[in-house]
Amino acid sequence: MSALVDRIRGALVGLKMPRALEALDHTIQQLEKGEITAIEAIDELLSEEYATRETRRIDVALRTAKLLPVKTLEGFDFGFQPSLDRERISALAQLDFIRRSEVVHFLGPPGTGKSHLATALGVAAVKAGRSVYRATLAELIEALNKAEREGRLAEKIRFYTRASLLIVDEIGYLPITPGGANLFFQLVNARYEKGAMILTSNRGFAEWGEVFGDPVVATALLDRLLHHAVVIQIEGASYRLRRHADLIPEHVRANAPIAPPPPPKRRGRSHKTQNGDADH
Repeated sequence: MSALVDRIRGALVGLKMPRALEALDHTIQQLEKGEITAIEAIDELLSEEYATRETRRIDVALRTAKLLPVKTLEGFDFGFQPSLDRERISALAQLDFIRRSEVVHFLGPPGTGKSHLATALGVAAVKAGRSVYRATLAELIEALNKAEREGRLAEKIRFYTRASLLIVDEIGYLPITPGGANLFFQLVNARYEKGAMILTSNRGFAEWGEVFGDPVVATALLDRLLHHAVVIQIEGASYRLRRHADLIPEHVRANAPIAPPPPPKRRGRSHKTQNGDADH
């Protein structure tokens, strides 16, 4: 018996299964006492090892995707944002939009949960085995600018197109550097109908010409980003400032709606909004 156990230990070491090796003695004791069957013993060892590897995989993937700190849909306060359709968000968490290479837009004032929701969907995608990458628009454009100066722009765009889901956060928060709009367009064009995206913005689509400093490029961006899209408008107060609402001037508290423009006229699938789905 001991020789057999030693052989199993050696096999687990060779297969690089440290968690199963750690659980082996306890599992054998359960087996000898008749507490579990042989099949259950095998299942227990493999389950322990698989769970450990899956946890490690997710941890590495979340760091690589820049999704830390982790946000989840369970941790989102839907009661504070009644304008949000919880079922709509839960449907997005099924991740069909990734398979369809769609673009999800979260629009709303600062502090209304756009980044939380985008990150939470990214975390769900990582747990489902999808490759994800998250960056702010400013970070993306800075990286693309640097790559262009170094003659590596095509390589950098390929890097950003490899992920099944690209999350672009904080569109409209910081001014775009000269040439940045064109670089972002090249990235969007490379991912168009090939990879899903989630975008968050505190500015309405009608303001994107101002945001990107180039109405022509902004129109071209929207042409692609709204073709196969889910647009979710969040209207409400800042969650971060909820405890200090009495200190904020009334004109700042009043949130103007950020309404999407009419959909661009294109053949094929039209875009969807939170208030209704278009046929695909």
